[in-house]
Amino acid sequence: MKKKSDKLSITFILPFAGTAGGTRVVAQYADRLQKRGHTVVVMSTPRKDPGMKTKLKNAIKGRGWHKPTGPSHLDHVKVEHRVLDCWRPMTDADVPDADVVIATWWETAEWVADLSPSKGRKFYFIQHDESTFAEPHDRIDATWQLPMKKITIAQWLVDLARLRGDEDVALVPNAVDLDQFHAPPRGKQKNLTVGLMYSQASFKGTDIAIEAFEMASQNIPRIEMVAFGTQDPDRKLLLPTDTKYHKNPPQKQIKEIYASCDAWLFSSRTEGFGLPILEAMACRTPVIATPSGAAPELVGQGGGILVKPEDPLDMGRAIERIGLMKEPQWRELSTKAWETARKYTWEEATTLFEKALFNTHSSRESR
Repeated sequence: MKKKSDKLSITFILPFAGTAGGTRVVAQYADRLQKRGHTVVVMSTPRKDPGMKTKLKNAIKGRGWHKPTGPSHLDHVKVEHRVLDCWRPMTDADVPDADVVIATWWETAEWVADLSPSKGRKFYFIQHDESTFAEPHDRIDATWQLPMKKITIAQWLVDLARLRGDEDVALVPNAVDLDQFHAPPRGKQKNLTVGLMYSQASFKGTDIAIEAFEMASQNIPRIEMVAFGTQDPDRKLLLPTDTKYHKNPPQKQIKEIYASCDAWLFSSRTEGFGLPILEAMACRTPVIATPSGAAPELVGQGGGILVKPEDPLDMGRAIERIGLMKEPQWRELSTKAWETARKYTWEEATTLFEKALFNTHSSRESR
Protein backbone atom coordinates (compact mmCIF):
# COMPACT_ATOMS: atom_id res chain seq x y z
CA MET A 1 0.00 0.00 0.00
CA LYS A 2 1.33 3.39 -0.97
CA LYS A 3 2.07 5.63 2.00
CA LYS A 4 -0.36 8.49 2.27
CA SER A 5 1.15 11.93 1.69
CA ASP A 6 -0.26 15.09 3.23
CA LYS A 7 0.60 17.02 0.06
CA LEU A 8 -0.88 16.62 -3.40
CA SER A 9 0.06 17.62 -6.92
CA ILE A 10 -3.08 19.20 -8.37
CA THR A 11 -3.99 20.31 -11.90
CA PHE A 12 -7.01 22.51 -12.63
CA ILE A 13 -8.29 22.35 -16.22
CA LEU A 14 -10.11 25.51 -17.35
CA PRO A 15 -11.49 26.82 -20.62
CA PHE A 16 -10.61 30.49 -21.21
CA ALA A 17 -9.50 31.89 -17.86
CA GLY A 18 -10.92 35.41 -17.88
CA THR A 19 -12.67 37.53 -15.28
CA ALA A 20 -15.84 35.47 -14.80
CA GLY A 21 -16.85 34.50 -11.29
CA GLY A 22 -16.03 30.84 -11.89
CA THR A 23 -12.44 31.69 -12.73
CA ARG A 24 -12.19 33.82 -9.60
CA VAL A 25 -13.26 30.82 -7.52
CA VAL A 26 -10.67 28.55 -9.14
CA ALA A 27 -7.98 31.20 -8.63
CA GLN A 28 -8.85 31.37 -4.93
CA TYR A 29 -8.53 27.61 -4.48
CA ALA A 30 -5.37 27.32 -6.59
CA ASP A 31 -3.68 30.08 -4.61
CA ARG A 32 -4.73 28.84 -1.18
CA LEU A 33 -4.00 25.17 -1.88
CA GLN A 34 -0.52 26.11 -3.07
CA LYS A 35 0.05 28.17 0.10
CA ARG A 36 -0.81 25.03 2.07
CA GLY A 37 2.10 23.24 0.43
CA HIS A 38 0.38 21.48 -2.45
CA THR A 39 1.84 21.70 -5.96
CA VAL A 40 -0.71 23.43 -8.18
CA VAL A 41 -0.80 24.00 -11.93
CA VAL A 42 -3.67 25.67 -13.77
CA MET A 43 -4.17 24.82 -17.44
CA SER A 44 -6.39 26.91 -19.73
CA THR A 45 -7.02 27.74 -23.37
CA PRO A 46 -7.25 31.03 -25.25
CA ARG A 47 -10.79 32.27 -25.83
CA LYS A 48 -12.66 30.22 -28.45
CA ASP A 49 -13.15 32.01 -31.78
CA PRO A 50 -16.93 32.42 -32.19
CA GLY A 51 -16.76 33.03 -35.95
CA MET A 52 -16.89 36.21 -38.03
CA LYS A 53 -20.67 36.64 -37.88
CA THR A 54 -20.75 36.59 -34.07
CA LYS A 55 -17.68 38.80 -33.82
CA LEU A 56 -19.31 41.45 -36.01
CA LYS A 57 -22.58 41.22 -34.08
CA ASN A 58 -20.80 41.67 -30.75
CA ALA A 59 -18.80 44.62 -32.07
CA ILE A 60 -21.97 46.34 -33.29
CA LYS A 61 -23.58 45.82 -29.87
CA GLY A 62 -20.65 47.45 -28.14
CA ARG A 63 -19.16 44.27 -26.72
CA GLY A 64 -15.85 44.89 -28.43
CA TRP A 65 -13.92 42.91 -31.01
CA HIS A 66 -13.02 39.33 -30.21
CA LYS A 67 -9.68 38.92 -28.43
CA PRO A 68 -8.21 35.46 -27.77
CA THR A 69 -6.50 36.69 -24.60
CA GLY A 70 -7.37 39.17 -21.89
CA PRO A 71 -7.14 39.90 -18.17
CA SER A 72 -7.67 37.00 -15.79
CA HIS A 73 -8.24 36.50 -12.09
CA LEU A 74 -5.22 34.22 -12.29
CA ASP A 75 -3.07 37.29 -13.02
CA HIS A 76 -3.35 38.20 -9.35
CA VAL A 77 -2.12 34.91 -7.82
CA LYS A 78 1.34 33.35 -7.87
CA VAL A 79 0.29 30.00 -9.31
CA GLU A 80 1.75 28.42 -12.44
CA HIS A 81 -0.71 29.08 -15.27
CA ARG A 82 -0.12 27.35 -18.60
CA VAL A 83 -2.14 28.53 -21.60
CA LEU A 84 -2.39 26.44 -24.78
CA ASP A 85 -1.28 27.95 -28.07
CA CYS A 86 -4.86 27.86 -29.41
CA TRP A 87 -8.31 26.70 -28.38
CA ARG A 88 -8.43 22.92 -28.62
CA PRO A 89 -9.14 19.93 -26.38
CA MET A 90 -6.38 19.18 -23.91
CA THR A 91 -4.64 15.82 -24.17
CA ASP A 92 -2.08 13.81 -22.21
CA ALA A 93 0.69 15.67 -24.00
CA ASP A 94 -0.50 18.99 -22.50
CA VAL A 95 -1.28 17.97 -18.93
CA PRO A 96 1.38 17.17 -16.29
CA ASP A 97 1.31 13.94 -14.30
CA ALA A 98 -0.29 14.61 -10.90
CA ASP A 99 -2.25 13.14 -8.00
CA VAL A 100 -5.41 15.04 -8.87
CA VAL A 101 -6.85 16.60 -12.04
CA ILE A 102 -9.95 18.79 -11.82
CA ALA A 103 -12.37 19.68 -14.64
CA THR A 104 -14.14 23.02 -14.20
CA TRP A 105 -16.50 23.26 -17.21
CA TRP A 106 -18.46 20.76 -19.28
CA GLU A 107 -15.97 20.71 -22.18
CA THR A 108 -13.05 20.30 -19.81
CA ALA A 109 -14.93 17.40 -18.18
CA GLU A 110 -14.91 15.61 -21.55
CA TRP A 111 -11.17 16.27 -21.87
CA VAL A 112 -10.37 15.11 -18.34
CA ALA A 113 -12.41 11.93 -18.82
CA ASP A 114 -10.10 10.98 -21.70
CA LEU A 115 -6.84 11.59 -19.82
CA SER A 116 -4.71 8.66 -18.72
CA PRO A 117 -4.61 7.62 -15.03
CA SER A 118 -1.12 9.13 -14.66
CA LYS A 119 -2.68 12.61 -14.82
CA GLY A 120 -4.39 12.02 -11.50
CA ARG A 121 -7.62 11.07 -9.81
CA LYS A 122 -10.40 12.79 -11.77
CA PHE A 123 -12.70 15.39 -10.23
CA TYR A 124 -15.48 17.50 -11.72
CA PHE A 125 -15.87 20.90 -10.03
CA ILE A 126 -19.43 21.90 -10.98
CA GLN A 127 -20.30 25.58 -10.52
CA HIS A 128 -23.56 25.63 -12.50
CA ASP A 129 -25.94 23.53 -14.54
CA GLU A 130 -24.43 24.84 -17.76
CA SER A 131 -27.20 23.38 -19.94
CA THR A 132 -29.42 26.23 -18.71
CA PHE A 133 -27.42 28.76 -20.73
CA ALA A 134 -25.08 26.85 -23.07
CA GLU A 135 -25.31 24.19 -25.78
CA PRO A 136 -25.31 21.36 -26.80
CA HIS A 137 -27.62 20.27 -24.00
CA ASP A 138 -27.19 16.52 -24.55
CA ARG A 139 -23.38 16.65 -24.29
CA ILE A 140 -23.50 18.94 -21.25
CA ASP A 141 -25.97 16.67 -19.47
CA ALA A 142 -23.87 13.62 -20.34
CA THR A 143 -20.87 15.02 -18.46
CA TRP A 144 -22.79 14.57 -15.19
CA GLN A 145 -22.61 10.81 -15.81
CA LEU A 146 -18.83 10.70 -16.29
CA PRO A 147 -16.97 8.61 -13.70
CA MET A 148 -15.49 11.52 -11.75
CA LYS A 149 -15.91 12.62 -8.14
CA LYS A 150 -18.10 15.74 -8.08
CA ILE A 151 -17.51 18.82 -5.97
CA THR A 152 -20.11 21.56 -6.18
CA ILE A 153 -20.93 24.91 -4.61
CA ALA A 154 -24.63 25.05 -3.72
CA GLN A 155 -27.28 22.73 -2.35
CA TRP A 156 -29.43 22.91 -5.48
CA LEU A 157 -26.54 21.47 -7.51
CA VAL A 158 -26.08 18.66 -4.98
CA ASP A 159 -29.79 17.91 -5.30
CA LEU A 160 -29.56 17.97 -9.09
CA ALA A 161 -26.63 15.54 -9.06
CA ARG A 162 -28.64 13.18 -6.85
CA LEU A 163 -31.61 13.38 -9.22
CA ARG A 164 -29.19 12.36 -11.96
CA GLY A 165 -28.09 9.33 -9.98
CA ASP A 166 -24.99 10.45 -8.05
CA GLU A 167 -25.26 10.38 -4.24
CA ASP A 168 -21.54 10.95 -3.61
CA VAL A 169 -21.19 14.71 -4.11
CA ALA A 170 -19.10 17.06 -1.96
CA LEU A 171 -20.72 20.40 -1.09
CA VAL A 172 -18.20 23.24 -0.77
CA PRO A 173 -20.03 26.60 -0.70
CA ASN A 174 -18.28 29.59 -2.21
CA ALA A 175 -16.95 32.29 0.06
CA VAL A 176 -16.01 35.96 0.07
CA ASP A 177 -12.64 37.62 0.51
CA LEU A 178 -13.24 39.75 3.58
CA ASP A 179 -9.96 41.59 3.01
CA GLN A 180 -11.23 42.73 -0.38
CA PHE A 181 -14.93 43.22 0.40
CA HIS A 182 -15.67 45.15 3.57
CA ALA A 183 -17.17 48.41 4.78
CA PRO A 184 -17.63 50.15 8.14
CA PRO A 185 -21.09 50.40 9.73
CA ARG A 186 -23.22 53.13 8.17
CA GLY A 187 -26.73 54.51 8.13
CA LYS A 188 -29.40 54.51 5.48
CA GLN A 189 -29.00 57.27 2.91
CA LYS A 190 -31.45 60.12 2.42
CA ASN A 191 -31.91 59.13 -1.23
CA LEU A 192 -32.48 55.38 -1.46
CA THR A 193 -29.69 53.95 -3.65
CA VAL A 194 -30.14 50.57 -5.33
CA GLY A 195 -27.37 48.65 -7.10
CA LEU A 196 -27.04 45.83 -9.59
CA MET A 197 -24.49 44.04 -11.73
CA TYR A 198 -25.32 44.69 -15.40
CA SER A 199 -25.26 41.81 -17.88
CA GLN A 200 -26.94 41.25 -21.24
CA ALA A 201 -27.08 37.49 -20.62
CA SER A 202 -30.76 36.61 -20.28
CA PHE A 203 -30.24 34.20 -17.38
CA LYS A 204 -28.77 37.04 -15.29
CA GLY A 205 -32.20 38.73 -15.23
CA THR A 206 -31.02 42.33 -15.58
CA ASP A 207 -34.32 43.16 -17.26
CA ILE A 208 -36.18 42.00 -14.15
CA ALA A 209 -34.13 44.27 -11.88
CA ILE A 210 -34.53 47.28 -14.17
CA GLU A 211 -38.32 46.83 -14.38
CA ALA A 212 -38.52 46.41 -10.60
CA PHE A 213 -36.55 49.61 -10.08
CA GLU A 214 -38.80 51.52 -12.48
CA MET A 215 -41.88 50.31 -10.60
CA ALA A 216 -40.42 51.28 -7.22
CA SER A 217 -39.39 54.71 -8.52
CA GLN A 218 -43.06 55.55 -9.04
CA ASN A 219 -43.59 55.41 -5.27
CA ILE A 220 -40.17 56.37 -3.88
CA PRO A 221 -39.03 59.93 -4.60
CA ARG A 222 -35.37 60.58 -5.43
CA ILE A 223 -34.47 56.90 -5.74
CA GLU A 224 -31.10 56.31 -7.45
CA MET A 225 -29.39 53.42 -9.20
CA VAL A 226 -25.73 52.39 -9.31
CA ALA A 227 -24.47 49.56 -11.53
CA PHE A 228 -21.29 47.97 -12.83
CA GLY A 229 -20.48 45.46 -15.53
CA THR A 230 -18.17 44.51 -18.36
CA GLN A 231 -20.41 45.69 -21.23
CA ASP A 232 -21.80 48.95 -22.52
CA PRO A 233 -25.56 49.01 -21.90
CA ASP A 234 -27.43 47.79 -24.96
CA ARG A 235 -30.28 49.87 -26.40
CA LYS A 236 -32.57 46.85 -25.86
CA LEU A 237 -31.56 46.71 -22.21
CA LEU A 238 -31.01 50.29 -21.18
CA LEU A 239 -30.38 51.25 -17.59
CA PRO A 240 -32.69 53.83 -15.99
CA THR A 241 -31.94 57.48 -16.72
CA ASP A 242 -29.19 58.97 -14.52
CA THR A 243 -27.82 55.57 -13.47
CA LYS A 244 -24.23 55.82 -12.28
CA TYR A 245 -22.66 53.10 -14.41
CA HIS A 246 -19.12 51.78 -13.93
CA LYS A 247 -17.72 49.73 -16.81
CA ASN A 248 -14.91 47.33 -15.87
CA PRO A 249 -14.17 49.03 -12.55
CA PRO A 250 -10.91 48.11 -10.80
CA GLN A 251 -11.35 45.31 -8.27
CA LYS A 252 -10.57 47.67 -5.40
CA GLN A 253 -13.43 49.97 -6.50
CA ILE A 254 -16.12 47.28 -6.49
CA LYS A 255 -16.41 47.25 -2.71
CA GLU A 256 -17.02 51.01 -2.83
CA ILE A 257 -19.84 50.46 -5.34
CA TYR A 258 -21.49 47.87 -3.10
CA ALA A 259 -21.07 50.09 -0.04
CA SER A 260 -22.64 53.07 -1.82
CA CYS A 261 -25.98 51.26 -1.95
CA ASP A 262 -28.85 50.75 0.48
CA ALA A 263 -29.95 47.57 -1.33
CA TRP A 264 -28.40 45.28 -3.93
CA LEU A 265 -30.52 43.53 -6.56
CA PHE A 266 -29.76 39.92 -7.47
CA SER A 267 -32.29 39.02 -10.15
CA SER A 268 -30.89 35.93 -11.89
CA ARG A 269 -33.25 33.48 -13.52
CA THR A 270 -30.66 30.76 -12.92
CA GLU A 271 -27.31 30.93 -11.18
CA GLY A 272 -24.68 28.54 -9.90
CA PHE A 273 -24.00 30.35 -6.64
CA GLY A 274 -24.22 34.13 -6.89
CA LEU A 275 -20.99 35.64 -5.57
CA PRO A 276 -22.39 39.22 -5.66
CA ILE A 277 -24.77 38.23 -2.85
CA LEU A 278 -21.91 37.58 -0.44
CA GLU A 279 -19.81 40.47 -1.78
CA ALA A 280 -22.63 42.96 -1.21
CA MET A 281 -23.42 41.51 2.20
CA ALA A 282 -19.76 41.74 3.23
CA CYS A 283 -20.02 45.47 2.41
CA ARG A 284 -23.05 45.69 4.74
CA THR A 285 -25.53 46.07 1.88
CA PRO A 286 -28.84 44.16 2.21
CA VAL A 287 -29.66 42.00 -0.81
CA ILE A 288 -32.99 41.59 -2.60
CA ALA A 289 -32.71 38.26 -4.41
CA THR A 290 -34.58 35.81 -6.56
CA PRO A 291 -34.35 32.20 -5.29
CA SER A 292 -31.60 31.10 -7.66
CA GLY A 293 -28.14 29.76 -6.88
CA ALA A 294 -27.32 29.89 -3.18
CA ALA A 295 -29.70 32.81 -2.53
CA PRO A 296 -32.20 30.72 -0.50
CA GLU A 297 -29.45 29.61 1.91
CA LEU A 298 -27.71 32.99 2.12
CA VAL A 299 -30.61 35.45 2.20
CA GLY A 300 -32.56 33.00 4.33
CA GLN A 301 -30.11 33.66 7.18
CA GLY A 302 -31.05 37.34 7.28
CA GLY A 303 -29.62 40.41 5.68
CA GLY A 304 -32.00 40.67 2.76
CA ILE A 305 -35.32 39.82 1.18
CA LEU A 306 -36.05 36.76 -0.96
CA VAL A 307 -38.56 37.47 -3.74
CA LYS A 308 -40.48 35.40 -6.26
CA PRO A 309 -38.60 34.25 -9.38
CA GLU A 310 -39.02 36.36 -12.53
CA ASP A 311 -41.41 38.73 -10.74
CA PRO A 312 -40.49 42.42 -11.17
CA LEU A 313 -43.54 43.46 -9.15
CA ASP A 314 -42.47 41.45 -6.12
CA MET A 315 -38.91 42.75 -6.39
CA GLY A 316 -40.23 46.30 -6.76
CA ARG A 317 -42.27 45.88 -3.59
CA ALA A 318 -39.15 44.66 -1.76
CA ILE A 319 -37.29 47.79 -2.88
CA GLU A 320 -40.15 49.90 -1.51
CA ARG A 321 -40.07 47.93 1.73
CA ILE A 322 -36.42 48.81 2.26
CA GLY A 323 -37.12 52.37 1.19
CA LEU A 324 -39.73 52.72 3.92
CA MET A 325 -37.53 51.27 6.67
CA LYS A 326 -36.63 53.44 9.61
CA GLU A 327 -32.94 53.94 10.35
CA PRO A 328 -32.69 51.34 13.19
CA GLN A 329 -34.50 48.70 11.14
CA TRP A 330 -32.23 49.24 8.13
CA ARG A 331 -29.09 49.13 10.30
CA GLU A 332 -30.26 45.81 11.76
CA LEU A 333 -30.74 44.39 8.26
CA SER A 334 -27.31 45.73 7.22
CA THR A 335 -25.65 44.11 10.24
CA LYS A 336 -27.35 40.77 9.54
CA ALA A 337 -26.03 40.90 5.98
CA TRP A 338 -22.50 41.47 7.26
CA GLU A 339 -22.81 38.68 9.84
CA THR A 340 -24.00 36.23 7.16
CA ALA A 341 -21.08 37.04 4.86
CA ARG A 342 -18.54 36.55 7.65
CA LYS A 343 -19.58 32.90 7.97
CA TYR A 344 -18.23 32.14 4.48
CA THR A 345 -14.44 32.46 4.46
CA TRP A 346 -12.12 31.14 1.78
CA GLU A 347 -9.95 29.48 4.42
CA GLU A 348 -12.88 27.35 5.57
CA ALA A 349 -13.94 26.66 1.97
CA THR A 350 -10.38 25.59 1.10
CA THR A 351 -10.37 23.20 4.05
CA LEU A 352 -13.57 21.60 2.75
CA PHE A 353 -12.22 21.48 -0.83
CA GLU A 354 -8.96 19.94 0.39
CA LYS A 355 -10.88 17.37 2.45
CA ALA A 356 -12.88 16.32 -0.63
CA LEU A 357 -9.63 15.78 -2.57
CA PHE A 358 -8.01 13.80 0.23
CA ASN A 359 -11.01 11.62 1.00
CA THR A 360 -11.24 10.31 -2.54
CA HIS A 361 -7.47 10.30 -3.05
CA SER A 362 -6.92 8.27 0.14
CA SER A 363 -9.54 5.71 -0.83
CA ARG A 364 -7.70 5.17 -4.11
CA GLU A 365 -4.36 4.64 -2.33
CA SER A 366 -5.81 2.11 0.09
CA ARG A 367 -6.99 -0.19 -2.68
